[in-house]
Amino acid sequence: MKQLGSAVGATIPLACQDWANTKAAYRFRSNASVTEEPILAGHFQSTAQRAAAAEGLLLVLQDTTEFVFQRSAPESIGYTKNVNSGRDKEGRWRQHKLCGVLMHASLAITLDGLPLGLTAARFWTRARFKGLLALKRQVTQTRVPIETKENMRWLENMRASTAVLGDASRLVHIGDRENDIYEFFCATQELDTHFVVRTCVNRLAGDGKHTVATEMAEVGVAGYHRFEIADGDWVKLALKYKRVNILPPIGKARRYPPLSLTVIHATEVDPPEGRKPID
Repeated sequence: MKQLGSAVGATIPLACQDWANTKAAYRFRSNASVTEEPILAGHFQSTAQRAAAAEGLLLVLQDTTEFVFQRSAPESIGYTKNVNSGRDKEGRWRQHKLCGVLMHASLAITLDGLPLGLTAARFWTRARFKGLLALKRQVTQTRVPIETKENMRWLENMRASTAVLGDASRLVHIGDRENDIYEFFCATQELDTHFVVRTCVNRLAGDGKHTVATEMAEVGVAGYHRFEIADGDWVKLALKYKRVNILPPIGKARRYPPLSLTVIHATEVDPPEGRKPID
């Protein structure tokens, strides 16, 4: 490990110098009992110590990173996703699968943006996507248990990060639209921790006869926020917020309760021509 650490980015034979150490490194990497959890445990512990020394709320950011590699036999590693690779002679889009590994990580930072370190990380790869579309045609996705989906990683990281950092009440877990998962909302309530997630689902609200968007349309503007999104391009947002009774997906209403959550709606004021307004 010292040899590999002193030559980050170098090939294994170059870092190890001789055949005995090179063979040992390959054996270590191919050992199925070696996982990321014990390797990263020391780092997570250091993050927890830095968090304990920090004051105030802590933001825990979650997202997925893809590591893409070129291999002659990609099936031996696995795949990350399908991408378009141009059009064929008939003008139809061609697709190919990217080979590699995915990492879903959680990063703790202070409100001032100071990184404290990782609090959770999960690595995986995908088999071929054969039959996935056919499955979606047969099964309503909201009826599939979250435990069987890749999206479960959002819940696992949130729980692991909360366990590492402790004091759940000072944590705010941040996620993008892929994190708009009702089971995730319920899990945070069980742990008495907080979250801010960008939504992509217009959920049923109130008595179930209207949606969140309908209810927020009747809320008055509470204030404005102005910030720069590009060099010289400033945006002014009108902000609304309201405590709303959010209902679970119909297919999961027996398993999960309604939740009282604060909805924040930000819409751009006077957007420039040629660009859709931020909403």
